[in-house]
Amino acid sequence: MLISFEGIDGSGKTTQARYLAEALRAEGRDVLLTREPGGSPGAEEIRRLLVEGAGERWSPETECLLFTAARRDHLERSIRPALAEGRVVITDRFADSTRVYQGAARGDLRPMVDRLHTLMIGVEPDRTFVIDVEPATGLARGAARGGTEDRFESLGLQFQERLAEGFRALAAEYPDRVILIDGSGSPDQVAARVRAAL
Repeated sequence: MLISFEGIDGSGKTTQARYLAEALRAEGRDVLLTREPGGSPGAEEIRRLLVEGAGERWSPETECLLFTAARRDHLERSIRPALAEGRVVITDRFADSTRVYQGAARGDLRPMVDRLHTLMIGVEPDRTFVIDVEPATGLARGAARGGTEDRFESLGLQFQERLAEGFRALAAEYPDRVILIDGSGSPDQVAARVRAAL
């Protein structure tokens, strides 16, 4: 299976991806835990260009091309080989992030995002879990985390609100694949909701 975790910045999706990977490994499954942008050497180089620096460093169109290039390398070098070996792949973000960030919140680019995805990626996760939290909560968590990977958080609360709306809309658009998970409560409580949904 290919399982993706999505959500706004600070939603807890990275923690939940790790929790699920650990739980499945404890059950004897072979799991690759990976992330986007990144997950392969070339994609990790592109990651630095995307998540560091000023919020308006790139246009939404350029971001979309960079994310697609990183995702293609990730798919070729990490995801497809792991799936071919029979492993479970859990990725912290995948194509739905581009659909929401560049396709809806940063610009009205969804048709371009979808065409690039069809041309260059052509793969959807078997299951996508959107960890749904209030935007102000996510933004506060991101600020508390610190670090240099804060380019999207720097775009502010209204941007995070547009992201949250976009992820909720995706759950309505793809009800057989995308599952909204209530992100409130402790990490263990959220993880229990993920397992129940899986």
